[in-house]
Amino acid sequence: MKIFKIKYIAIAVASLLMVSCNNDDNMMEETSIDFSGTFVQKDQMGRPAVNTVFVSSDSKDAFNTTIPSQQGAMFQSMFQTNLTGLSPAYANDGDTNALGLDAATFTGLLATDVLNVSLDGTTTFYDGTNVLTGRALADDVITVELLLIFGGEDFSENPSLSNDNVDSNDKEFSDSFPYLASPW
Repeated sequence: MKIFKIKYIAIAVASLLMVSCNNDDNMMEETSIDFSGTFVQKDQMGRPAVNTVFVSSDSKDAFNTTIPSQQGAMFQSMFQTNLTGLSPAYANDGDTNALGLDAATFTGLLATDVLNVSLDGTTTFYDGTNVLTGRALADDVITVELLLIFGGEDFSENPSLSNDNVDSNDKEFSDSFPYLASPW
C-alpha cells in the first residue's frame, strides 16, 4: 500500500514539473472544428419514440437515412403492421384514435418522422385542440403518443397503456433562451 502511495505522489510531482516547464504559457492554441470529409446521417427522430417503437430493428438504418418526404411511401405499411400488432385500440376494422384517424391514416402521418411547426398558431404537440403544430418543452409528448396509440376514440381505452405517469419536468424551465432547465 505504501508503495502505491509513493508511486502516486511521484506521478503527481512529475506531472507538475512537466506542466510548469512549458515555455508556451502565453500562447493560446486556437482550436477549430474540422468539417472536411464525408458525413453520414446515423439517426433522426422528429417525434420522440416513434422511430423506436414502429421501425423494426432490421430497418432502423434504412429509416434513419431515408429522406422524410420518402418515409411514408417506404415505411407506412411497417408502421401499420406494428401499430395493429401492438395496440388493442386498433384490433377491429374501422377503429380510430381520438383524432378520428384509422390505422392506415395515423401511421401514414407517423411514418413521415418530422416535427411540424405552425408559423402562425399555437406551438404544441397536443393541447386538446391543436395537434402536432410543434413542441413546447413542457408538452407531455410521450403520454400524448401513448393516448393516440392505445387510447382509442376517446382516450378511455387501455388506460394502463395510455400514460407514462410523468406529468412534468423535474425542474422548472428557464425564462430565457435556450429555456432548458438547469441540470442540477
